Amino acid sequence: MAKLAKRPAKAHRKYTWGNFFIGLFILAFSLVCLLPMVLTVIVSFTDERAIMRNGYSFFPEQFSTYAYELMFNRGSSVIQGYLVSIFVTVVGTLSAVLITGLAAYTLANKNVKYRNVLGMYFFIPMVFGAGIVPWYLMCTALNLRNNIFALLIPNLLFNTFNLFLVRNFMSGLPDELRESATIDGANDAVIAFRIYFPLSVPGLATVALFYGLAYWNDWWNAIMLVDDKALYPIQYLLLQLKSQISMLKDLQSLGGSIQATTPTESLKMATAVITVGPIILLYPFLQKYYVKGLVVGSVKG
Repeated sequence: MAKLAKRPAKAHRKYTWGNFFIGLFILAFSLVCLLPMVLTVIVSFTDERAIMRNGYSFFPEQFSTYAYELMFNRGSSVIQGYLVSIFVTVVGTLSAVLITGLAAYTLANKNVKYRNVLGMYFFIPMVFGAGIVPWYLMCTALNLRNNIFALLIPNLLFNTFNLFLVRNFMSGLPDELRESATIDGANDAVIAFRIYFPLSVPGLATVALFYGLAYWNDWWNAIMLVDDKALYPIQYLLLQLKSQISMLKDLQSLGGSIQATTPTESLKMATAVITVGPIILLYPFLQKYYVKGLVVGSVKG
């Protein structure tokens, strides 16, 4: 009877003091990185008079929710602004990623005869801008005023940097994939959506994060192109509120007597907490794609 071969012993990972201190350093560094956000949340719940006396503190003398009450006293306008921002961010990001992906596939396709000329066509406007007046006249001529498209299309729907980032990522894919699919009878639409887009998820997720941040933080289009209050995004509403609070504080100072303490500093922190929340929830899901897509897309081309 043949002897059973002995199973190789499992390799045991050695935990040294060096690994312990490296892990401890990473943990301490992570906690330090969280401190600004923690301080922002604490200050947003701090009474304004305590901030004026002691400045920002992790252990405030007196807590207050007045800044949040002041924001949400506007009632449905804040909720409406949130809904507008969410709709614009989701629809705009998906549309922008689709357009960017299709344009990047065209520039990465070596069978396109004038792809380098087309690349220069995209690149030149990124370097030489026409200015605000022609931009405004063009938006007016295209009826991009007082409608949801005024928040979706101007400035945000396409970005040349994101285009070249995805193009560089797709250029790193083997040309044999496209050639094999072409031999099997697939057209460019099938190749792009069934082959190139799934393989380019890290690059597309990276630009999706860029587009999502741009749409969520945008207030410029609302200032320039929107007069309908029902279309105001949350960023513009909070900008208006901060401006009104600053003006009220200046008027009270000029009057020589302050009857009530306006929550200037706590309001700034409260607006930061409200606006940064969705981004914090979104980033962990895209983090693994973000690093890979940014590195690969920036070194190939």
